[in-house]
Amino acid sequence: MNLLASMRYLVALNEHRHFGRAAQACHITQPALSNALRALEAEFGVVIVQRGRTYAGLTHEGERVLSTAQRMLREHAMLQQELDSGAGRPQGTLRIGAVPTAMPIVARFAALLQARHPGIAPVVRSMSSPEIETELEGLSLDIGLGYTDRLGARGLRLDALAQYTERYYYVRRRSAAGGTEGLRLCTPMAWRDAGARPLCLLTEEMHNRTIVDSAFAMAGLQVKPAIETNSILTLALSVVVGEVCSILPGALVDAVRGYGELEACPLEHPDVRTPVGFMTVAGTRPSRVLAAALELAREDGWRQHAARHSGSFTVEPPAD
Repeated sequence: MNLLASMRYLVALNEHRHFGRAAQACHITQPALSNALRALEAEFGVVIVQRGRTYAGLTHEGERVLSTAQRMLREHAMLQQELDSGAGRPQGTLRIGAVPTAMPIVARFAALLQARHPGIAPVVRSMSSPEIETELEGLSLDIGLGYTDRLGARGLRLDALAQYTERYYYVRRRSAAGGTEGLRLCTPMAWRDAGARPLCLLTEEMHNRTIVDSAFAMAGLQVKPAIETNSILTLALSVVVGEVCSILPGALVDAVRGYGELEACPLEHPDVRTPVGFMTVAGTRPSRVLAAALELAREDGWRQHAARHSGSFTVEPPAD
């Protein structure tokens, strides 16, 4: 039995909650995965997986084996990075999770990191806040970019590194055809006025939707969106081609600045601003690759770059 491979299969099963999908992720057949897990149970003399017609979770003993498996795989990855990396030349994969509204920023971060350290291969995934927090604690992610105001309330063992402040904009299609200047920035609008229009908003499980709903509640409104989606691209494109408006974070407004068909109004009353930062597991030694990422994340130049592309921008309206 290859113990390390069997531990990897166990971690994959816990992540995917399905034998077939876990086997596919590990590039093996489902019978091979099941046989490896049974061999692992025989090795330790305990039942690890609760089996029924479908995957039913891990036993108490299985959870303990899983915790050890996660640590083993992390240490193995760190050792491999140490062996592959020369002085000042980190080598290896960096697993990054980011909330959908932060994807324009994390894309810039990953590109700059890879340009500085060609040996680093970032793997960027769009994930919900609970998914990021769970996979960080389970060591399936190296670093996450998301809403750091959640950490204190949930008592998570994660360290946060502030990056930028998320601001919110009401985005609509322009009444007149836009020119070549791109998206137009309008005068501020109250949340109450924005809530009176048909809106495309993120789905309820997304933390950004919780922020938007709370802002409307503070304005005395309960809004039922005309369209709901878990895709930030859909938020913008539904406004371009449909009859709806949307509430977008500044990072996404910056990403669609080339759309001359759109105009964006900063939202006020209330003035809502949400901190976004990188998160890592507290109290653990970072790998060479993660240390390089954190070094970039702490640099003033990068943070200024992130701020410029997350809503702290000025778009001049066209001359009349």
